Amino acid sequence: MALRKGDATKARILDETARQAAVKGFGAVSLNDVAEAVGLSKSGLFKHFESKEVMELATLDRGFDRFVDFILGPAEALPPGRPRVEMVFDRWLDWSEVENAAGGCLIVAASVELDDQPGPLRDLLIRRVKQWRKALTREAKALRDPELSDEEAAVVVFQMKSYVLGQADAKRLMGDSTARKVACAAFAALLDRTAAG
Repeated sequence: MALRKGDATKARILDETARQAAVKGFGAVSLNDVAEAVGLSKSGLFKHFESKEVMELATLDRGFDRFVDFILGPAEALPPGRPRVEMVFDRWLDWSEVENAAGGCLIVAASVELDDQPGPLRDLLIRRVKQWRKALTREAKALRDPELSDEEAAVVVFQMKSYVLGQADAKRLMGDSTARKVACAAFAALLDRTAAG
């Protein structure tokens, strides 16, 4: 279904804000740069968003929705346990590669930028990251029967994210063509250890 013109313009604004924020951070994104990139005047942006802060919050929220849908959406068709967790990990690596090719991951960039900057944007990011961790913890608990404790599942989730970030760093910064293979091998070993208890 096609978006109405106003909704399509709003989506373009959010996409462009996300692209710029992923590259240079929310603090360095100017309304003029976004407006120019989407073919609007600065005042035209305010027809869709009442302030820069509202635009940034909508950008981060939409970006996180895309992130979750991309990673968890396809995995939900699989049975709980290892197949689903492996799919989540694989899709997370895919996301990292797709977003890095486009300039960087908005979620990672926002996490680095906002970790010591109190305010509504950081509050939103923390809330969404907590929801993400909760969803991943629920999936990780099903890796064993009887299921993992919350603490055991949290360790799996922590290591999973560490492998994703390590793969992105190795591939993007260091140009390591084996990064994904290494990350997948490390994650498979983690799942083997977890299943063995």
